[in-house]
Amino acid sequence: MSHIDIQRKHSRPLKEAKAAIERVAEHLAEKFDVEYGWEGNTLAFTRGGVDGHIAVSARDVHVTAKLGFLLGAIKGPIEREIHQYLDREFG
Repeated sequence: MSHIDIQRKHSRPLKEAKAAIERVAEHLAEKFDVEYGWEGNTLAFTRGGVDGHIAVSARDVHVTAKLGFLLGAIKGPIEREIHQYLDREFG
């Protein structure tokens, strides 16, 4: 099993940061067919072969995910895609 662990600092108000992560989740849902929902300040996402969370605080965003065997084979491209979405939203 592969793991993704990405942390990104930001300077946005929490409400704006959560809205940005919502947009990231929409892109990930389209691209990787994941389902997602908020639990407080943490967005949980899942689908067959992946289970993860995006925790948002007033200072940073923390993406964690466990990838199953098949998705583990494309971990690099998945991480690059997440970084691109975070770059787009947080600069």
